[in-house]
Amino acid sequence: MIRIAVDAMGGDHAPGPEVEGSIQAANELGVEVVLVGAATRLREELRRKGWHGSRGIDILDASEVITMSDPVAQAIRRKRNSSLHIAAQEVADGRADGLVSAGNTGAVMGVAMIKLGTLQTVDRPALATVLPTVSGRGALLLDVGANAECKPEQLMQFGVMGSIYARAIFHIDDPKVAILSIGEEEMKGNDLTKEAHKLLKTAPIRFVGNVEGRAIFSGDFDVIVCDGFTGNVTLKVSEGIIETVIRMLREELQRSFQGMAGAFLSRPAFQAFKKRLDYAEYGGAPLLGVTRPTVICHGRSNSRAIRNAIRVAKEFSESGLNHRIDTDLARTKEHASA
Repeated sequence: MIRIAVDAMGGDHAPGPEVEGSIQAANELGVEVVLVGAATRLREELRRKGWHGSRGIDILDASEVITMSDPVAQAIRRKRNSSLHIAAQEVADGRADGLVSAGNTGAVMGVAMIKLGTLQTVDRPALATVLPTVSGRGALLLDVGANAECKPEQLMQFGVMGSIYARAIFHIDDPKVAILSIGEEEMKGNDLTKEAHKLLKTAPIRFVGNVEGRAIFSGDFDVIVCDGFTGNVTLKVSEGIIETVIRMLREELQRSFQGMAGAFLSRPAFQAFKKRLDYAEYGGAPLLGVTRPTVICHGRSNSRAIRNAIRVAKEFSESGLNHRIDTDLARTKEHASA
């Protein structure tokens, strides 16, 4: 049975969502979870959530926590007994198959790279996230923050990793991969995007060219590649737009339907719309390129987001995705040097 190590203390509202999400995962997904954190608090939370020591969830004590405000480099070096370090060590030692954390993103990436290492064919890991689209199946955007500056070869690798991930996890037979740029034409963009465009055309993927920012949510593209600086800005703007649209729509519905009957009729449509935009449905952002499945959740993640992040880590582990990344990137490098 797949076993996932969860950093139970890293999120903004830890350990409540981590514990409840782990219970949901253990009950619904056929997966074992090891919750890593302050053991006394975790036992209390499990009892409060109605978990009575059934099989499927274990606790591993950790005396320290890396907080959102901790300087990343110092915290990684000094807080060796943190819930994040110990959870990652469980994966590194083979006692768990994947890592899930809603903690400090920089710290999770740093610890994962130190403890787990990167695949031999990967220059830099990439943090990927799923954006909602009109089609309903989402678009994978990477990198969204692991690498502020990139080389063209690294963007090509991101495209290959993203394509493999979309096939394995989203079950898309032939994902359409694009590079984020300032125009659809091949000659548009800066030196990085134009050079990366040339390399992506030679990669073993279905590369369809440039995509402008306005088309990200169209559903016409399955994987969108960019450097981490651009990706992080895009992600944060998208989150802000989604929150604003939901709030404005709620206000307009309340204003338009003052009667009880109108409010009742509008509620199902609004809830369905909100669900389509909810990051919790996608779980978290996989860190592609490290040797073992690592999923980084939003700091504000609720229990459903944690549950779905565990699902993603489980599917990642079962898919043999890393072997496929190594194989395809090795083939790409051989072709480029031939």
